[in-house]
Amino acid sequence: MAERPFDRAFDFLHVNDRPDKPREKGITEMRGPYYDPMGPRELRDILETMGWYVDIYKYSGGSFALMPEEKVRELNEICHEHDVQVSTGGFIENVLVKDNGKVEDYITEAGELGFDIVEISSGFLSIDTEDLVGLTELVSDHGLKPKPEINVQFGAGGASDPEELEAEAQIDPRKAVEEAKRHLDAGAYKIMVEAEGITEEVEDWRTDAVFEIIEGVGMENCVFEAPGPEMFEWYVKIFGPNLNLFVDNSQIVELECMRSGLWGKTSSWGRITSYKEE
Repeated sequence: MAERPFDRAFDFLHVNDRPDKPREKGITEMRGPYYDPMGPRELRDILETMGWYVDIYKYSGGSFALMPEEKVRELNEICHEHDVQVSTGGFIENVLVKDNGKVEDYITEAGELGFDIVEISSGFLSIDTEDLVGLTELVSDHGLKPKPEINVQFGAGGASDPEELEAEAQIDPRKAVEEAKRHLDAGAYKIMVEAEGITEEVEDWRTDAVFEIIEGVGMENCVFEAPGPEMFEWYVKIFGPNLNLFVDNSQIVELECMRSGLWGKTSSWGRITSYKEE
């Protein structure tokens, strides 16, 4: 385990105990290029100041397929310099639909470009669980870490309006749990839990689904999407500072201030803590 490699400013002030890298809990996954571009200079600035608190860097929406190959390599190398793993994000469902015969080429190139994790998403697809588990095995066979995504809402994963999602079928969380277990048995690194249908683009949060997934899959095996401060505040308040969360790159400082107990909002300020036996 790697300990924090720097002296923290104001080191005499208390912060909650956080696991050293590589972490299995308290993981922060950060969104990379999607809402706006992100080049090497911006990424270096983020990781030189907050890199110790970031564990995974995730491209979204297939953004890497628009970028110069050498820049994708450079971004990935910068991440590795700061002990940050790199994820493809959930683009594989687009490859399945439009380039079905190129799925293995996609995984191979991800490895060649320095990706560590291949996310396996299926929110827009009608596909057998057996096929998805086969993708988990294929990614693992290529020496990369498979990170399948589970959903409780068909059509999740594309910033759909609540009305659009309500017109689609909801998924029983028990099905999502069983699918997650199959993936873990097949060698999945972590399970990504899609926010849409739970805390995003819904009139009422389905917090019951979160508890059912945690009970069935294990908190340590999941990374919960929380693309908004009100979402990750709820997760940290209810499950503590060491739940695995995915947030936008603009939110990593706010999340870590909350995890560490340095700061918070009205209902969380001064309440987030941890205990380390001496």
